[in-house]
Amino acid sequence: QEYCLNLLLIENNFKLSNALILFYTFSIEYKSVSVLLVLTICGIGIIGNMMVVLVVLTTRHMRTPTNCYLVSLAVADLMVLVAAGLPNVSDSLTEAWIYGHAGCLAITYLQYLGINVSSCSITAFTVERYIAICHPMKAHSICTISRAKKILAFLWTITSFYCMLWFFLVDININSRQHAECGYKVSRNLYLPIYFIDFTIFYVIPLVVATVLYGLIGRVLFLSPIPTRMEMGGNFLNKKVEHNVCIFSPQVTKMLAVVVILFALLWMPYRTIVVVNSFIEKQYDNAWFLLFCRLCVYANSAINPVIYNLMSQKFRSAFKKLCHCSHDDSQRHPLYRNPVNYSVVRETINRSPEVNGQKQGKAQNGTQYSYSLTNDLCSGRITYFSLLLIF
Repeated sequence: QEYCLNLLLIENNFKLSNALILFYTFSIEYKSVSVLLVLTICGIGIIGNMMVVLVVLTTRHMRTPTNCYLVSLAVADLMVLVAAGLPNVSDSLTEAWIYGHAGCLAITYLQYLGINVSSCSITAFTVERYIAICHPMKAHSICTISRAKKILAFLWTITSFYCMLWFFLVDININSRQHAECGYKVSRNLYLPIYFIDFTIFYVIPLVVATVLYGLIGRVLFLSPIPTRMEMGGNFLNKKVEHNVCIFSPQVTKMLAVVVILFALLWMPYRTIVVVNSFIEKQYDNAWFLLFCRLCVYANSAINPVIYNLMSQKFRSAFKKLCHCSHDDSQRHPLYRNPVNYSVVRETINRSPEVNGQKQGKAQNGTQYSYSLTNDLCSGRITYFSLLLIF
């Protein structure tokens, strides 16, 4: 009997040792993967969003109403990456909260502020694109930089006050392993109304608004004749196009639509697991799936500058200029600093209809209007496309 008891003890100790080895191995693998992926995504996102802010603030022709909203989105994404991503790394390494009570309050507040403001910024530039394309006559007076700044100031102020609620909802707790963690201050059931309010206001409503407005935009772009700039007003030819007013741009609209789609897809796992865990007694807490949900959130905050670089030549050129990739070319070609715009050149034709080796149409009243589009390239080369109108 004693011999059997010893065998049983040895077997139990062997199983316990194997369980500890498996747990230790899983812990090491989990920590390594989570730290590596979080640092990579957050590093790319922090650098990219800082570049977005810098190029818009330092480049004159990048200061447009749409880019104002993109700067707001970049700042909000920076908050998410710094306040949510980086503390996650320290949690994985130390398995304890190391920032104290004040850090728990501040970091939680900044997390939700960044998340909510990013959603508001996406909704704002969606409405701005709708007005610019579907109501181009009103866009000249409605979609301006000054109005965009006022809208953003209002959104940031309201959201800042709303997120102050989290100062009273989180606290330092001691978990089962006797480690400090930043968690709930009261029962989890009391947080359900707040989570559903956040889910509705900052996820469902923005997606519904974006779906409706981009549907209307798509109808204008693909089913209706696309309005040209000369159709946007009889006096357009006598006016200089200002860069502080939102203008018709299908490429910008496509880029922003991609941002909205990625926002919907990358936030879906996290929002879904929060809703599911709110209705079941035993929470689904698989560590790898929760890591996947967090990585999707961080990726959403990091991927926008990549989208701008891929789909916008203006941003791509500005990023390269910021990185000094074309410093010498920009000195040789000072016109590279000029924005992409339309210019009106009035020339009087008194002699030959041939100019610079090219035949020109001669106007009845001796006046010729040339509309040229200056397109800045990173290499410093300037390409001119001329449309000659004969009166």
